[in-house]
Parts: sequence; structure tokens; C-alpha cells
Amino acid sequence: MPERSDTGSTAAPDQPAAGSTPPPEGEQHLSRQLSNRHIQLIAIGGAIGTGLFMGSGKTISLAGPSVIFVYMIIGVMLFFVMRAMGELLLSNLRYKSFADFAADLLGPWAGFFTGWTYWFCWIVTGIADVIAISGYVSYWWRDLPLWIPALAAVILLIALNLPTVKAFGETEFWFALIKIVAIVALIVVGLVMVFSHFQAPGGAAASFSNLWSDGGFFPTGPMGFVAGFQIATFAFVGIELVGTTAAEAENPERNLPKAINSIPVRVMLFYVVALTVIISVTPWREISAERSPFVVMFTLAGLGIAASAINFVVLTSAASSANSGIYSTSRMVYGLAREGDAPARFGRLTSRKVPANALLLSGVFLLAGVVMVAMDDSIIEAFTLVTTVSAVLFIFVWSIILISYLVYRKRRPHLHEASKFKMPGGIVMCYVVLVFFAFLIWALTQEPDTLRALLVTPVWFVILGIAWAGLRRRPGHAAREAAFRSELHNAQQD
Repeated sequence: MPERSDTGSTAAPDQPAAGSTPPPEGEQHLSRQLSNRHIQLIAIGGAIGTGLFMGSGKTISLAGPSVIFVYMIIGVMLFFVMRAMGELLLSNLRYKSFADFAADLLGPWAGFFTGWTYWFCWIVTGIADVIAISGYVSYWWRDLPLWIPALAAVILLIALNLPTVKAFGETEFWFALIKIVAIVALIVVGLVMVFSHFQAPGGAAASFSNLWSDGGFFPTGPMGFVAGFQIATFAFVGIELVGTTAAEAENPERNLPKAINSIPVRVMLFYVVALTVIISVTPWREISAERSPFVVMFTLAGLGIAASAINFVVLTSAASSANSGIYSTSRMVYGLAREGDAPARFGRLTSRKVPANALLLSGVFLLAGVVMVAMDDSIIEAFTLVTTVSAVLFIFVWSIILISYLVYRKRRPHLHEASKFKMPGGIVMCYVVLVFFAFLIWALTQEPDTLRALLVTPVWFVILGIAWAGLRRRPGHAAREAAFRSELHNAQQD
């Protein structure tokens, strides 16, 4: 059972708070090997998801130029989720992730549901990334069976994460750097095309007027704008990834706020500016829902070599996202095992402080992506199915973060007053973002393909509910629940 800190919160035994007693000698715990540059690039990598590269083509075909506002709105809303998460994580440095503060503030059930749902979120996302990787590889080798690059990707990702957490940090650093350089280069090249009035053979001239000359900013009407939120939401999954690095980050009080506060700049540059340039160069009706618009832009411009380079970039982006998924799921399962919410074998570390058993568990489940591409010829249909499931599950996790913040403000106002990283807008913005999430769920019901995936998702929560009903009867879990109820009663008395 976790120890209690002097703040009254449930403290995870692996990562002591400042000034607290360190773990007993010989006790396994994660190692703080992720430096500031690792944290910054991991956060950027999380903000630039596969959905931007792979899914933005379909989003543009649904919403037209209004897709720019779609990405902007989602980015702003998720910034407040990140700020709430940041304040909570820094209120008690013994939290390893948001699953810890969910269990502490909402009860042991919340830690169980949040931890396993986040694990499943990234498994589903990883499957989407494996599917995307297969599609990108087929750009060069069209006759190669799709399951071969999918299987190779899973094996490579496991190998990249097994050595040390620093190895993961370095890999993700370079993956994210490639994405940044590519998007900045795309923006620069696109702007040159616009200002030089570049015109592809048989196409329209590049111009900012392409944003409004074909039906205005909302050519597909209000429901087309709403439909844009479906795939666009998936582009942001992983934005909370920096929250899973809390137990392995050097100087979290300095590095986490810096990473979180840079999110608005990333959203404006990597989403809004990039998509504005793409639609200016390639009119939105010419962008295929089946292909990445990043590749299409250069292909239509007649720059075949550049198109191959961009295809390589979006391939590394998908690999980066899947790499992050392998990392985050292994740490989440490790934390669950340490709390008794997963088999004990997944709570063991190697001599290099890596939860190898938890890592291999996630890798095995990613093989589902190999099966999907082997059975289905349509990459985008499989991608839409798994991204919708992933988006719904991430919305649940983001909502738990906000609800935890609301409880934190009510039960521990002294910690909020002492915080140096307060959430802007506080309680009011929590409710605003929760209403926005309800809108996103409604938007997912408006298209047949996303509605199918939405209707399947509750099965996961039924499975978790059955598992928790059996698990909570164990003596250790019963004691945790009793301790939580006792603390809640004492708080109400005060």
C-alpha cells in the first residue's frame, strides 16, 4: 500500500518527494535519466501525432479550410488539460503519472480505470501507427505485403526501448527533431510556392486565396466542420505523454512547466501554419482522403524526390508515435503492478531500470496491427476505426485529469495556493473543457464509420468494471479503499 506524504496524498513509493526519505536500499525504482532536451522533444513529439500526417487528408476532405479552426480549437482546449495535469503532478513529486493522482484524489478505482485505459489508448494508437507505417512503406514498395513492414516495425520498437530509458529519450529526441525540421521546411517551401505563384501542371496556382475562393472557409457547411473534429482529435493524442515522464525526468519542477507552456506555440506552428500552407498550395478539393497531404503537396508540385523525403518523415513520425506508445504503456503497466492492479511480474525492472516484462506485454498486443493490415486492403478504413476508438479513450483519460483537478481544488486548497504552476482559468475552464469533450463525443456519432467505433468502445469499460469488481475484494485493495474513505471522511469533517 502506498505511503502517505505530509500533504495527505497517496504517495507512490518509487519516487520520493523533495525532502522525503528515499526508498530503502535495494528497492527497485525508476531512474531519472530524461534531461530537459529529452522532455522538450518528447512533448513536441507528443504534440505532432500521426493523425496530423496521416489523418489530416480525410479531415480536410470533410471540413475544407475550416480544418484550420478545428485544430486550433482542440489545441487550445487541450492546453488547459495539460496545465491542470502539470499543477497536479507538481503538487506531489511522488506521483509517477496522472494515474497516481487519479487514485489519490478520486479513489483506487480511478487509478485502475485510468491506468489500464491509458495503456489500452496507446495500444490502439500503436496499432494505428503500425497500420500507418505499412501505408508509408508501400509508397516505395507497392508489391510488398503490408504485414511485413508492420511486423518489422513492432520488433524494432521493442528493441529500441529495451536498453535504458535514456535510449528511449535519445531515440525520441531524434524522431521529434526530424518532424520539426520537416514541418518547418514544408512551411518555408510552401510559402515560397505561394509568393512565387507556383502552379502545378493542370492545377490551380498556389495562393492564399485558395483558403476561401472555393466555397469560403466553411464549404461543407456546419456539419462538415463538426465532422472535422473526428479525425483531428486523434492528431493530438499523446499530448499528455510528458505526464508519464514525471518519475524519470530530471528537475521536474523546471522541465515539466517549460514543456507544457510551449504547447500553444507548437499548435500554431505545426498545425495551423502547416495546414494553412498546404491548402494554399493545393486547393482543398484536390487533397485525397486516402493519402497524406504532406506527400501530396510535393507530388502535385512535381517534386518527386521531395515527396519521397516527406514520406520518409511521416514514416518516422508514425514510428515516433508508436515508440512513445511502447514507452508510456510499459511505464503505466509498471505503475499498475506496483499498486497491485496488474500482475506482480510487470512491476519488475531490469538491472538498467527498464520494466522489460511490461514492455514485452505491450509489444505483443501491437501485433494486432499486423493482423489488421494482413486482413484489410484499405489502410484509411482500418486507420479510421482504430483512431476513433483511441480518441474516445483519450477523451476519458483527459476528463479524469480535469475531474481530479476539481477534487484537488476542493479538498486541498492549500496546495493550490502554494503552487507555482497554477492552471489558468482554474475551475471555470475545467467545466468549459468538459463541455467541449461532450461535444466531441456527439461529433463522433455523426458519421457511420466513427459511430461504429464509438459503439464498440463501451465494451472496454465493461471489461474493466468486471475486472475491478473481482480485484477490489482482495485484502490489499480493500485496505486501500478503506484508507481512502477514511481520508475523505476526515476531509469532510475539516
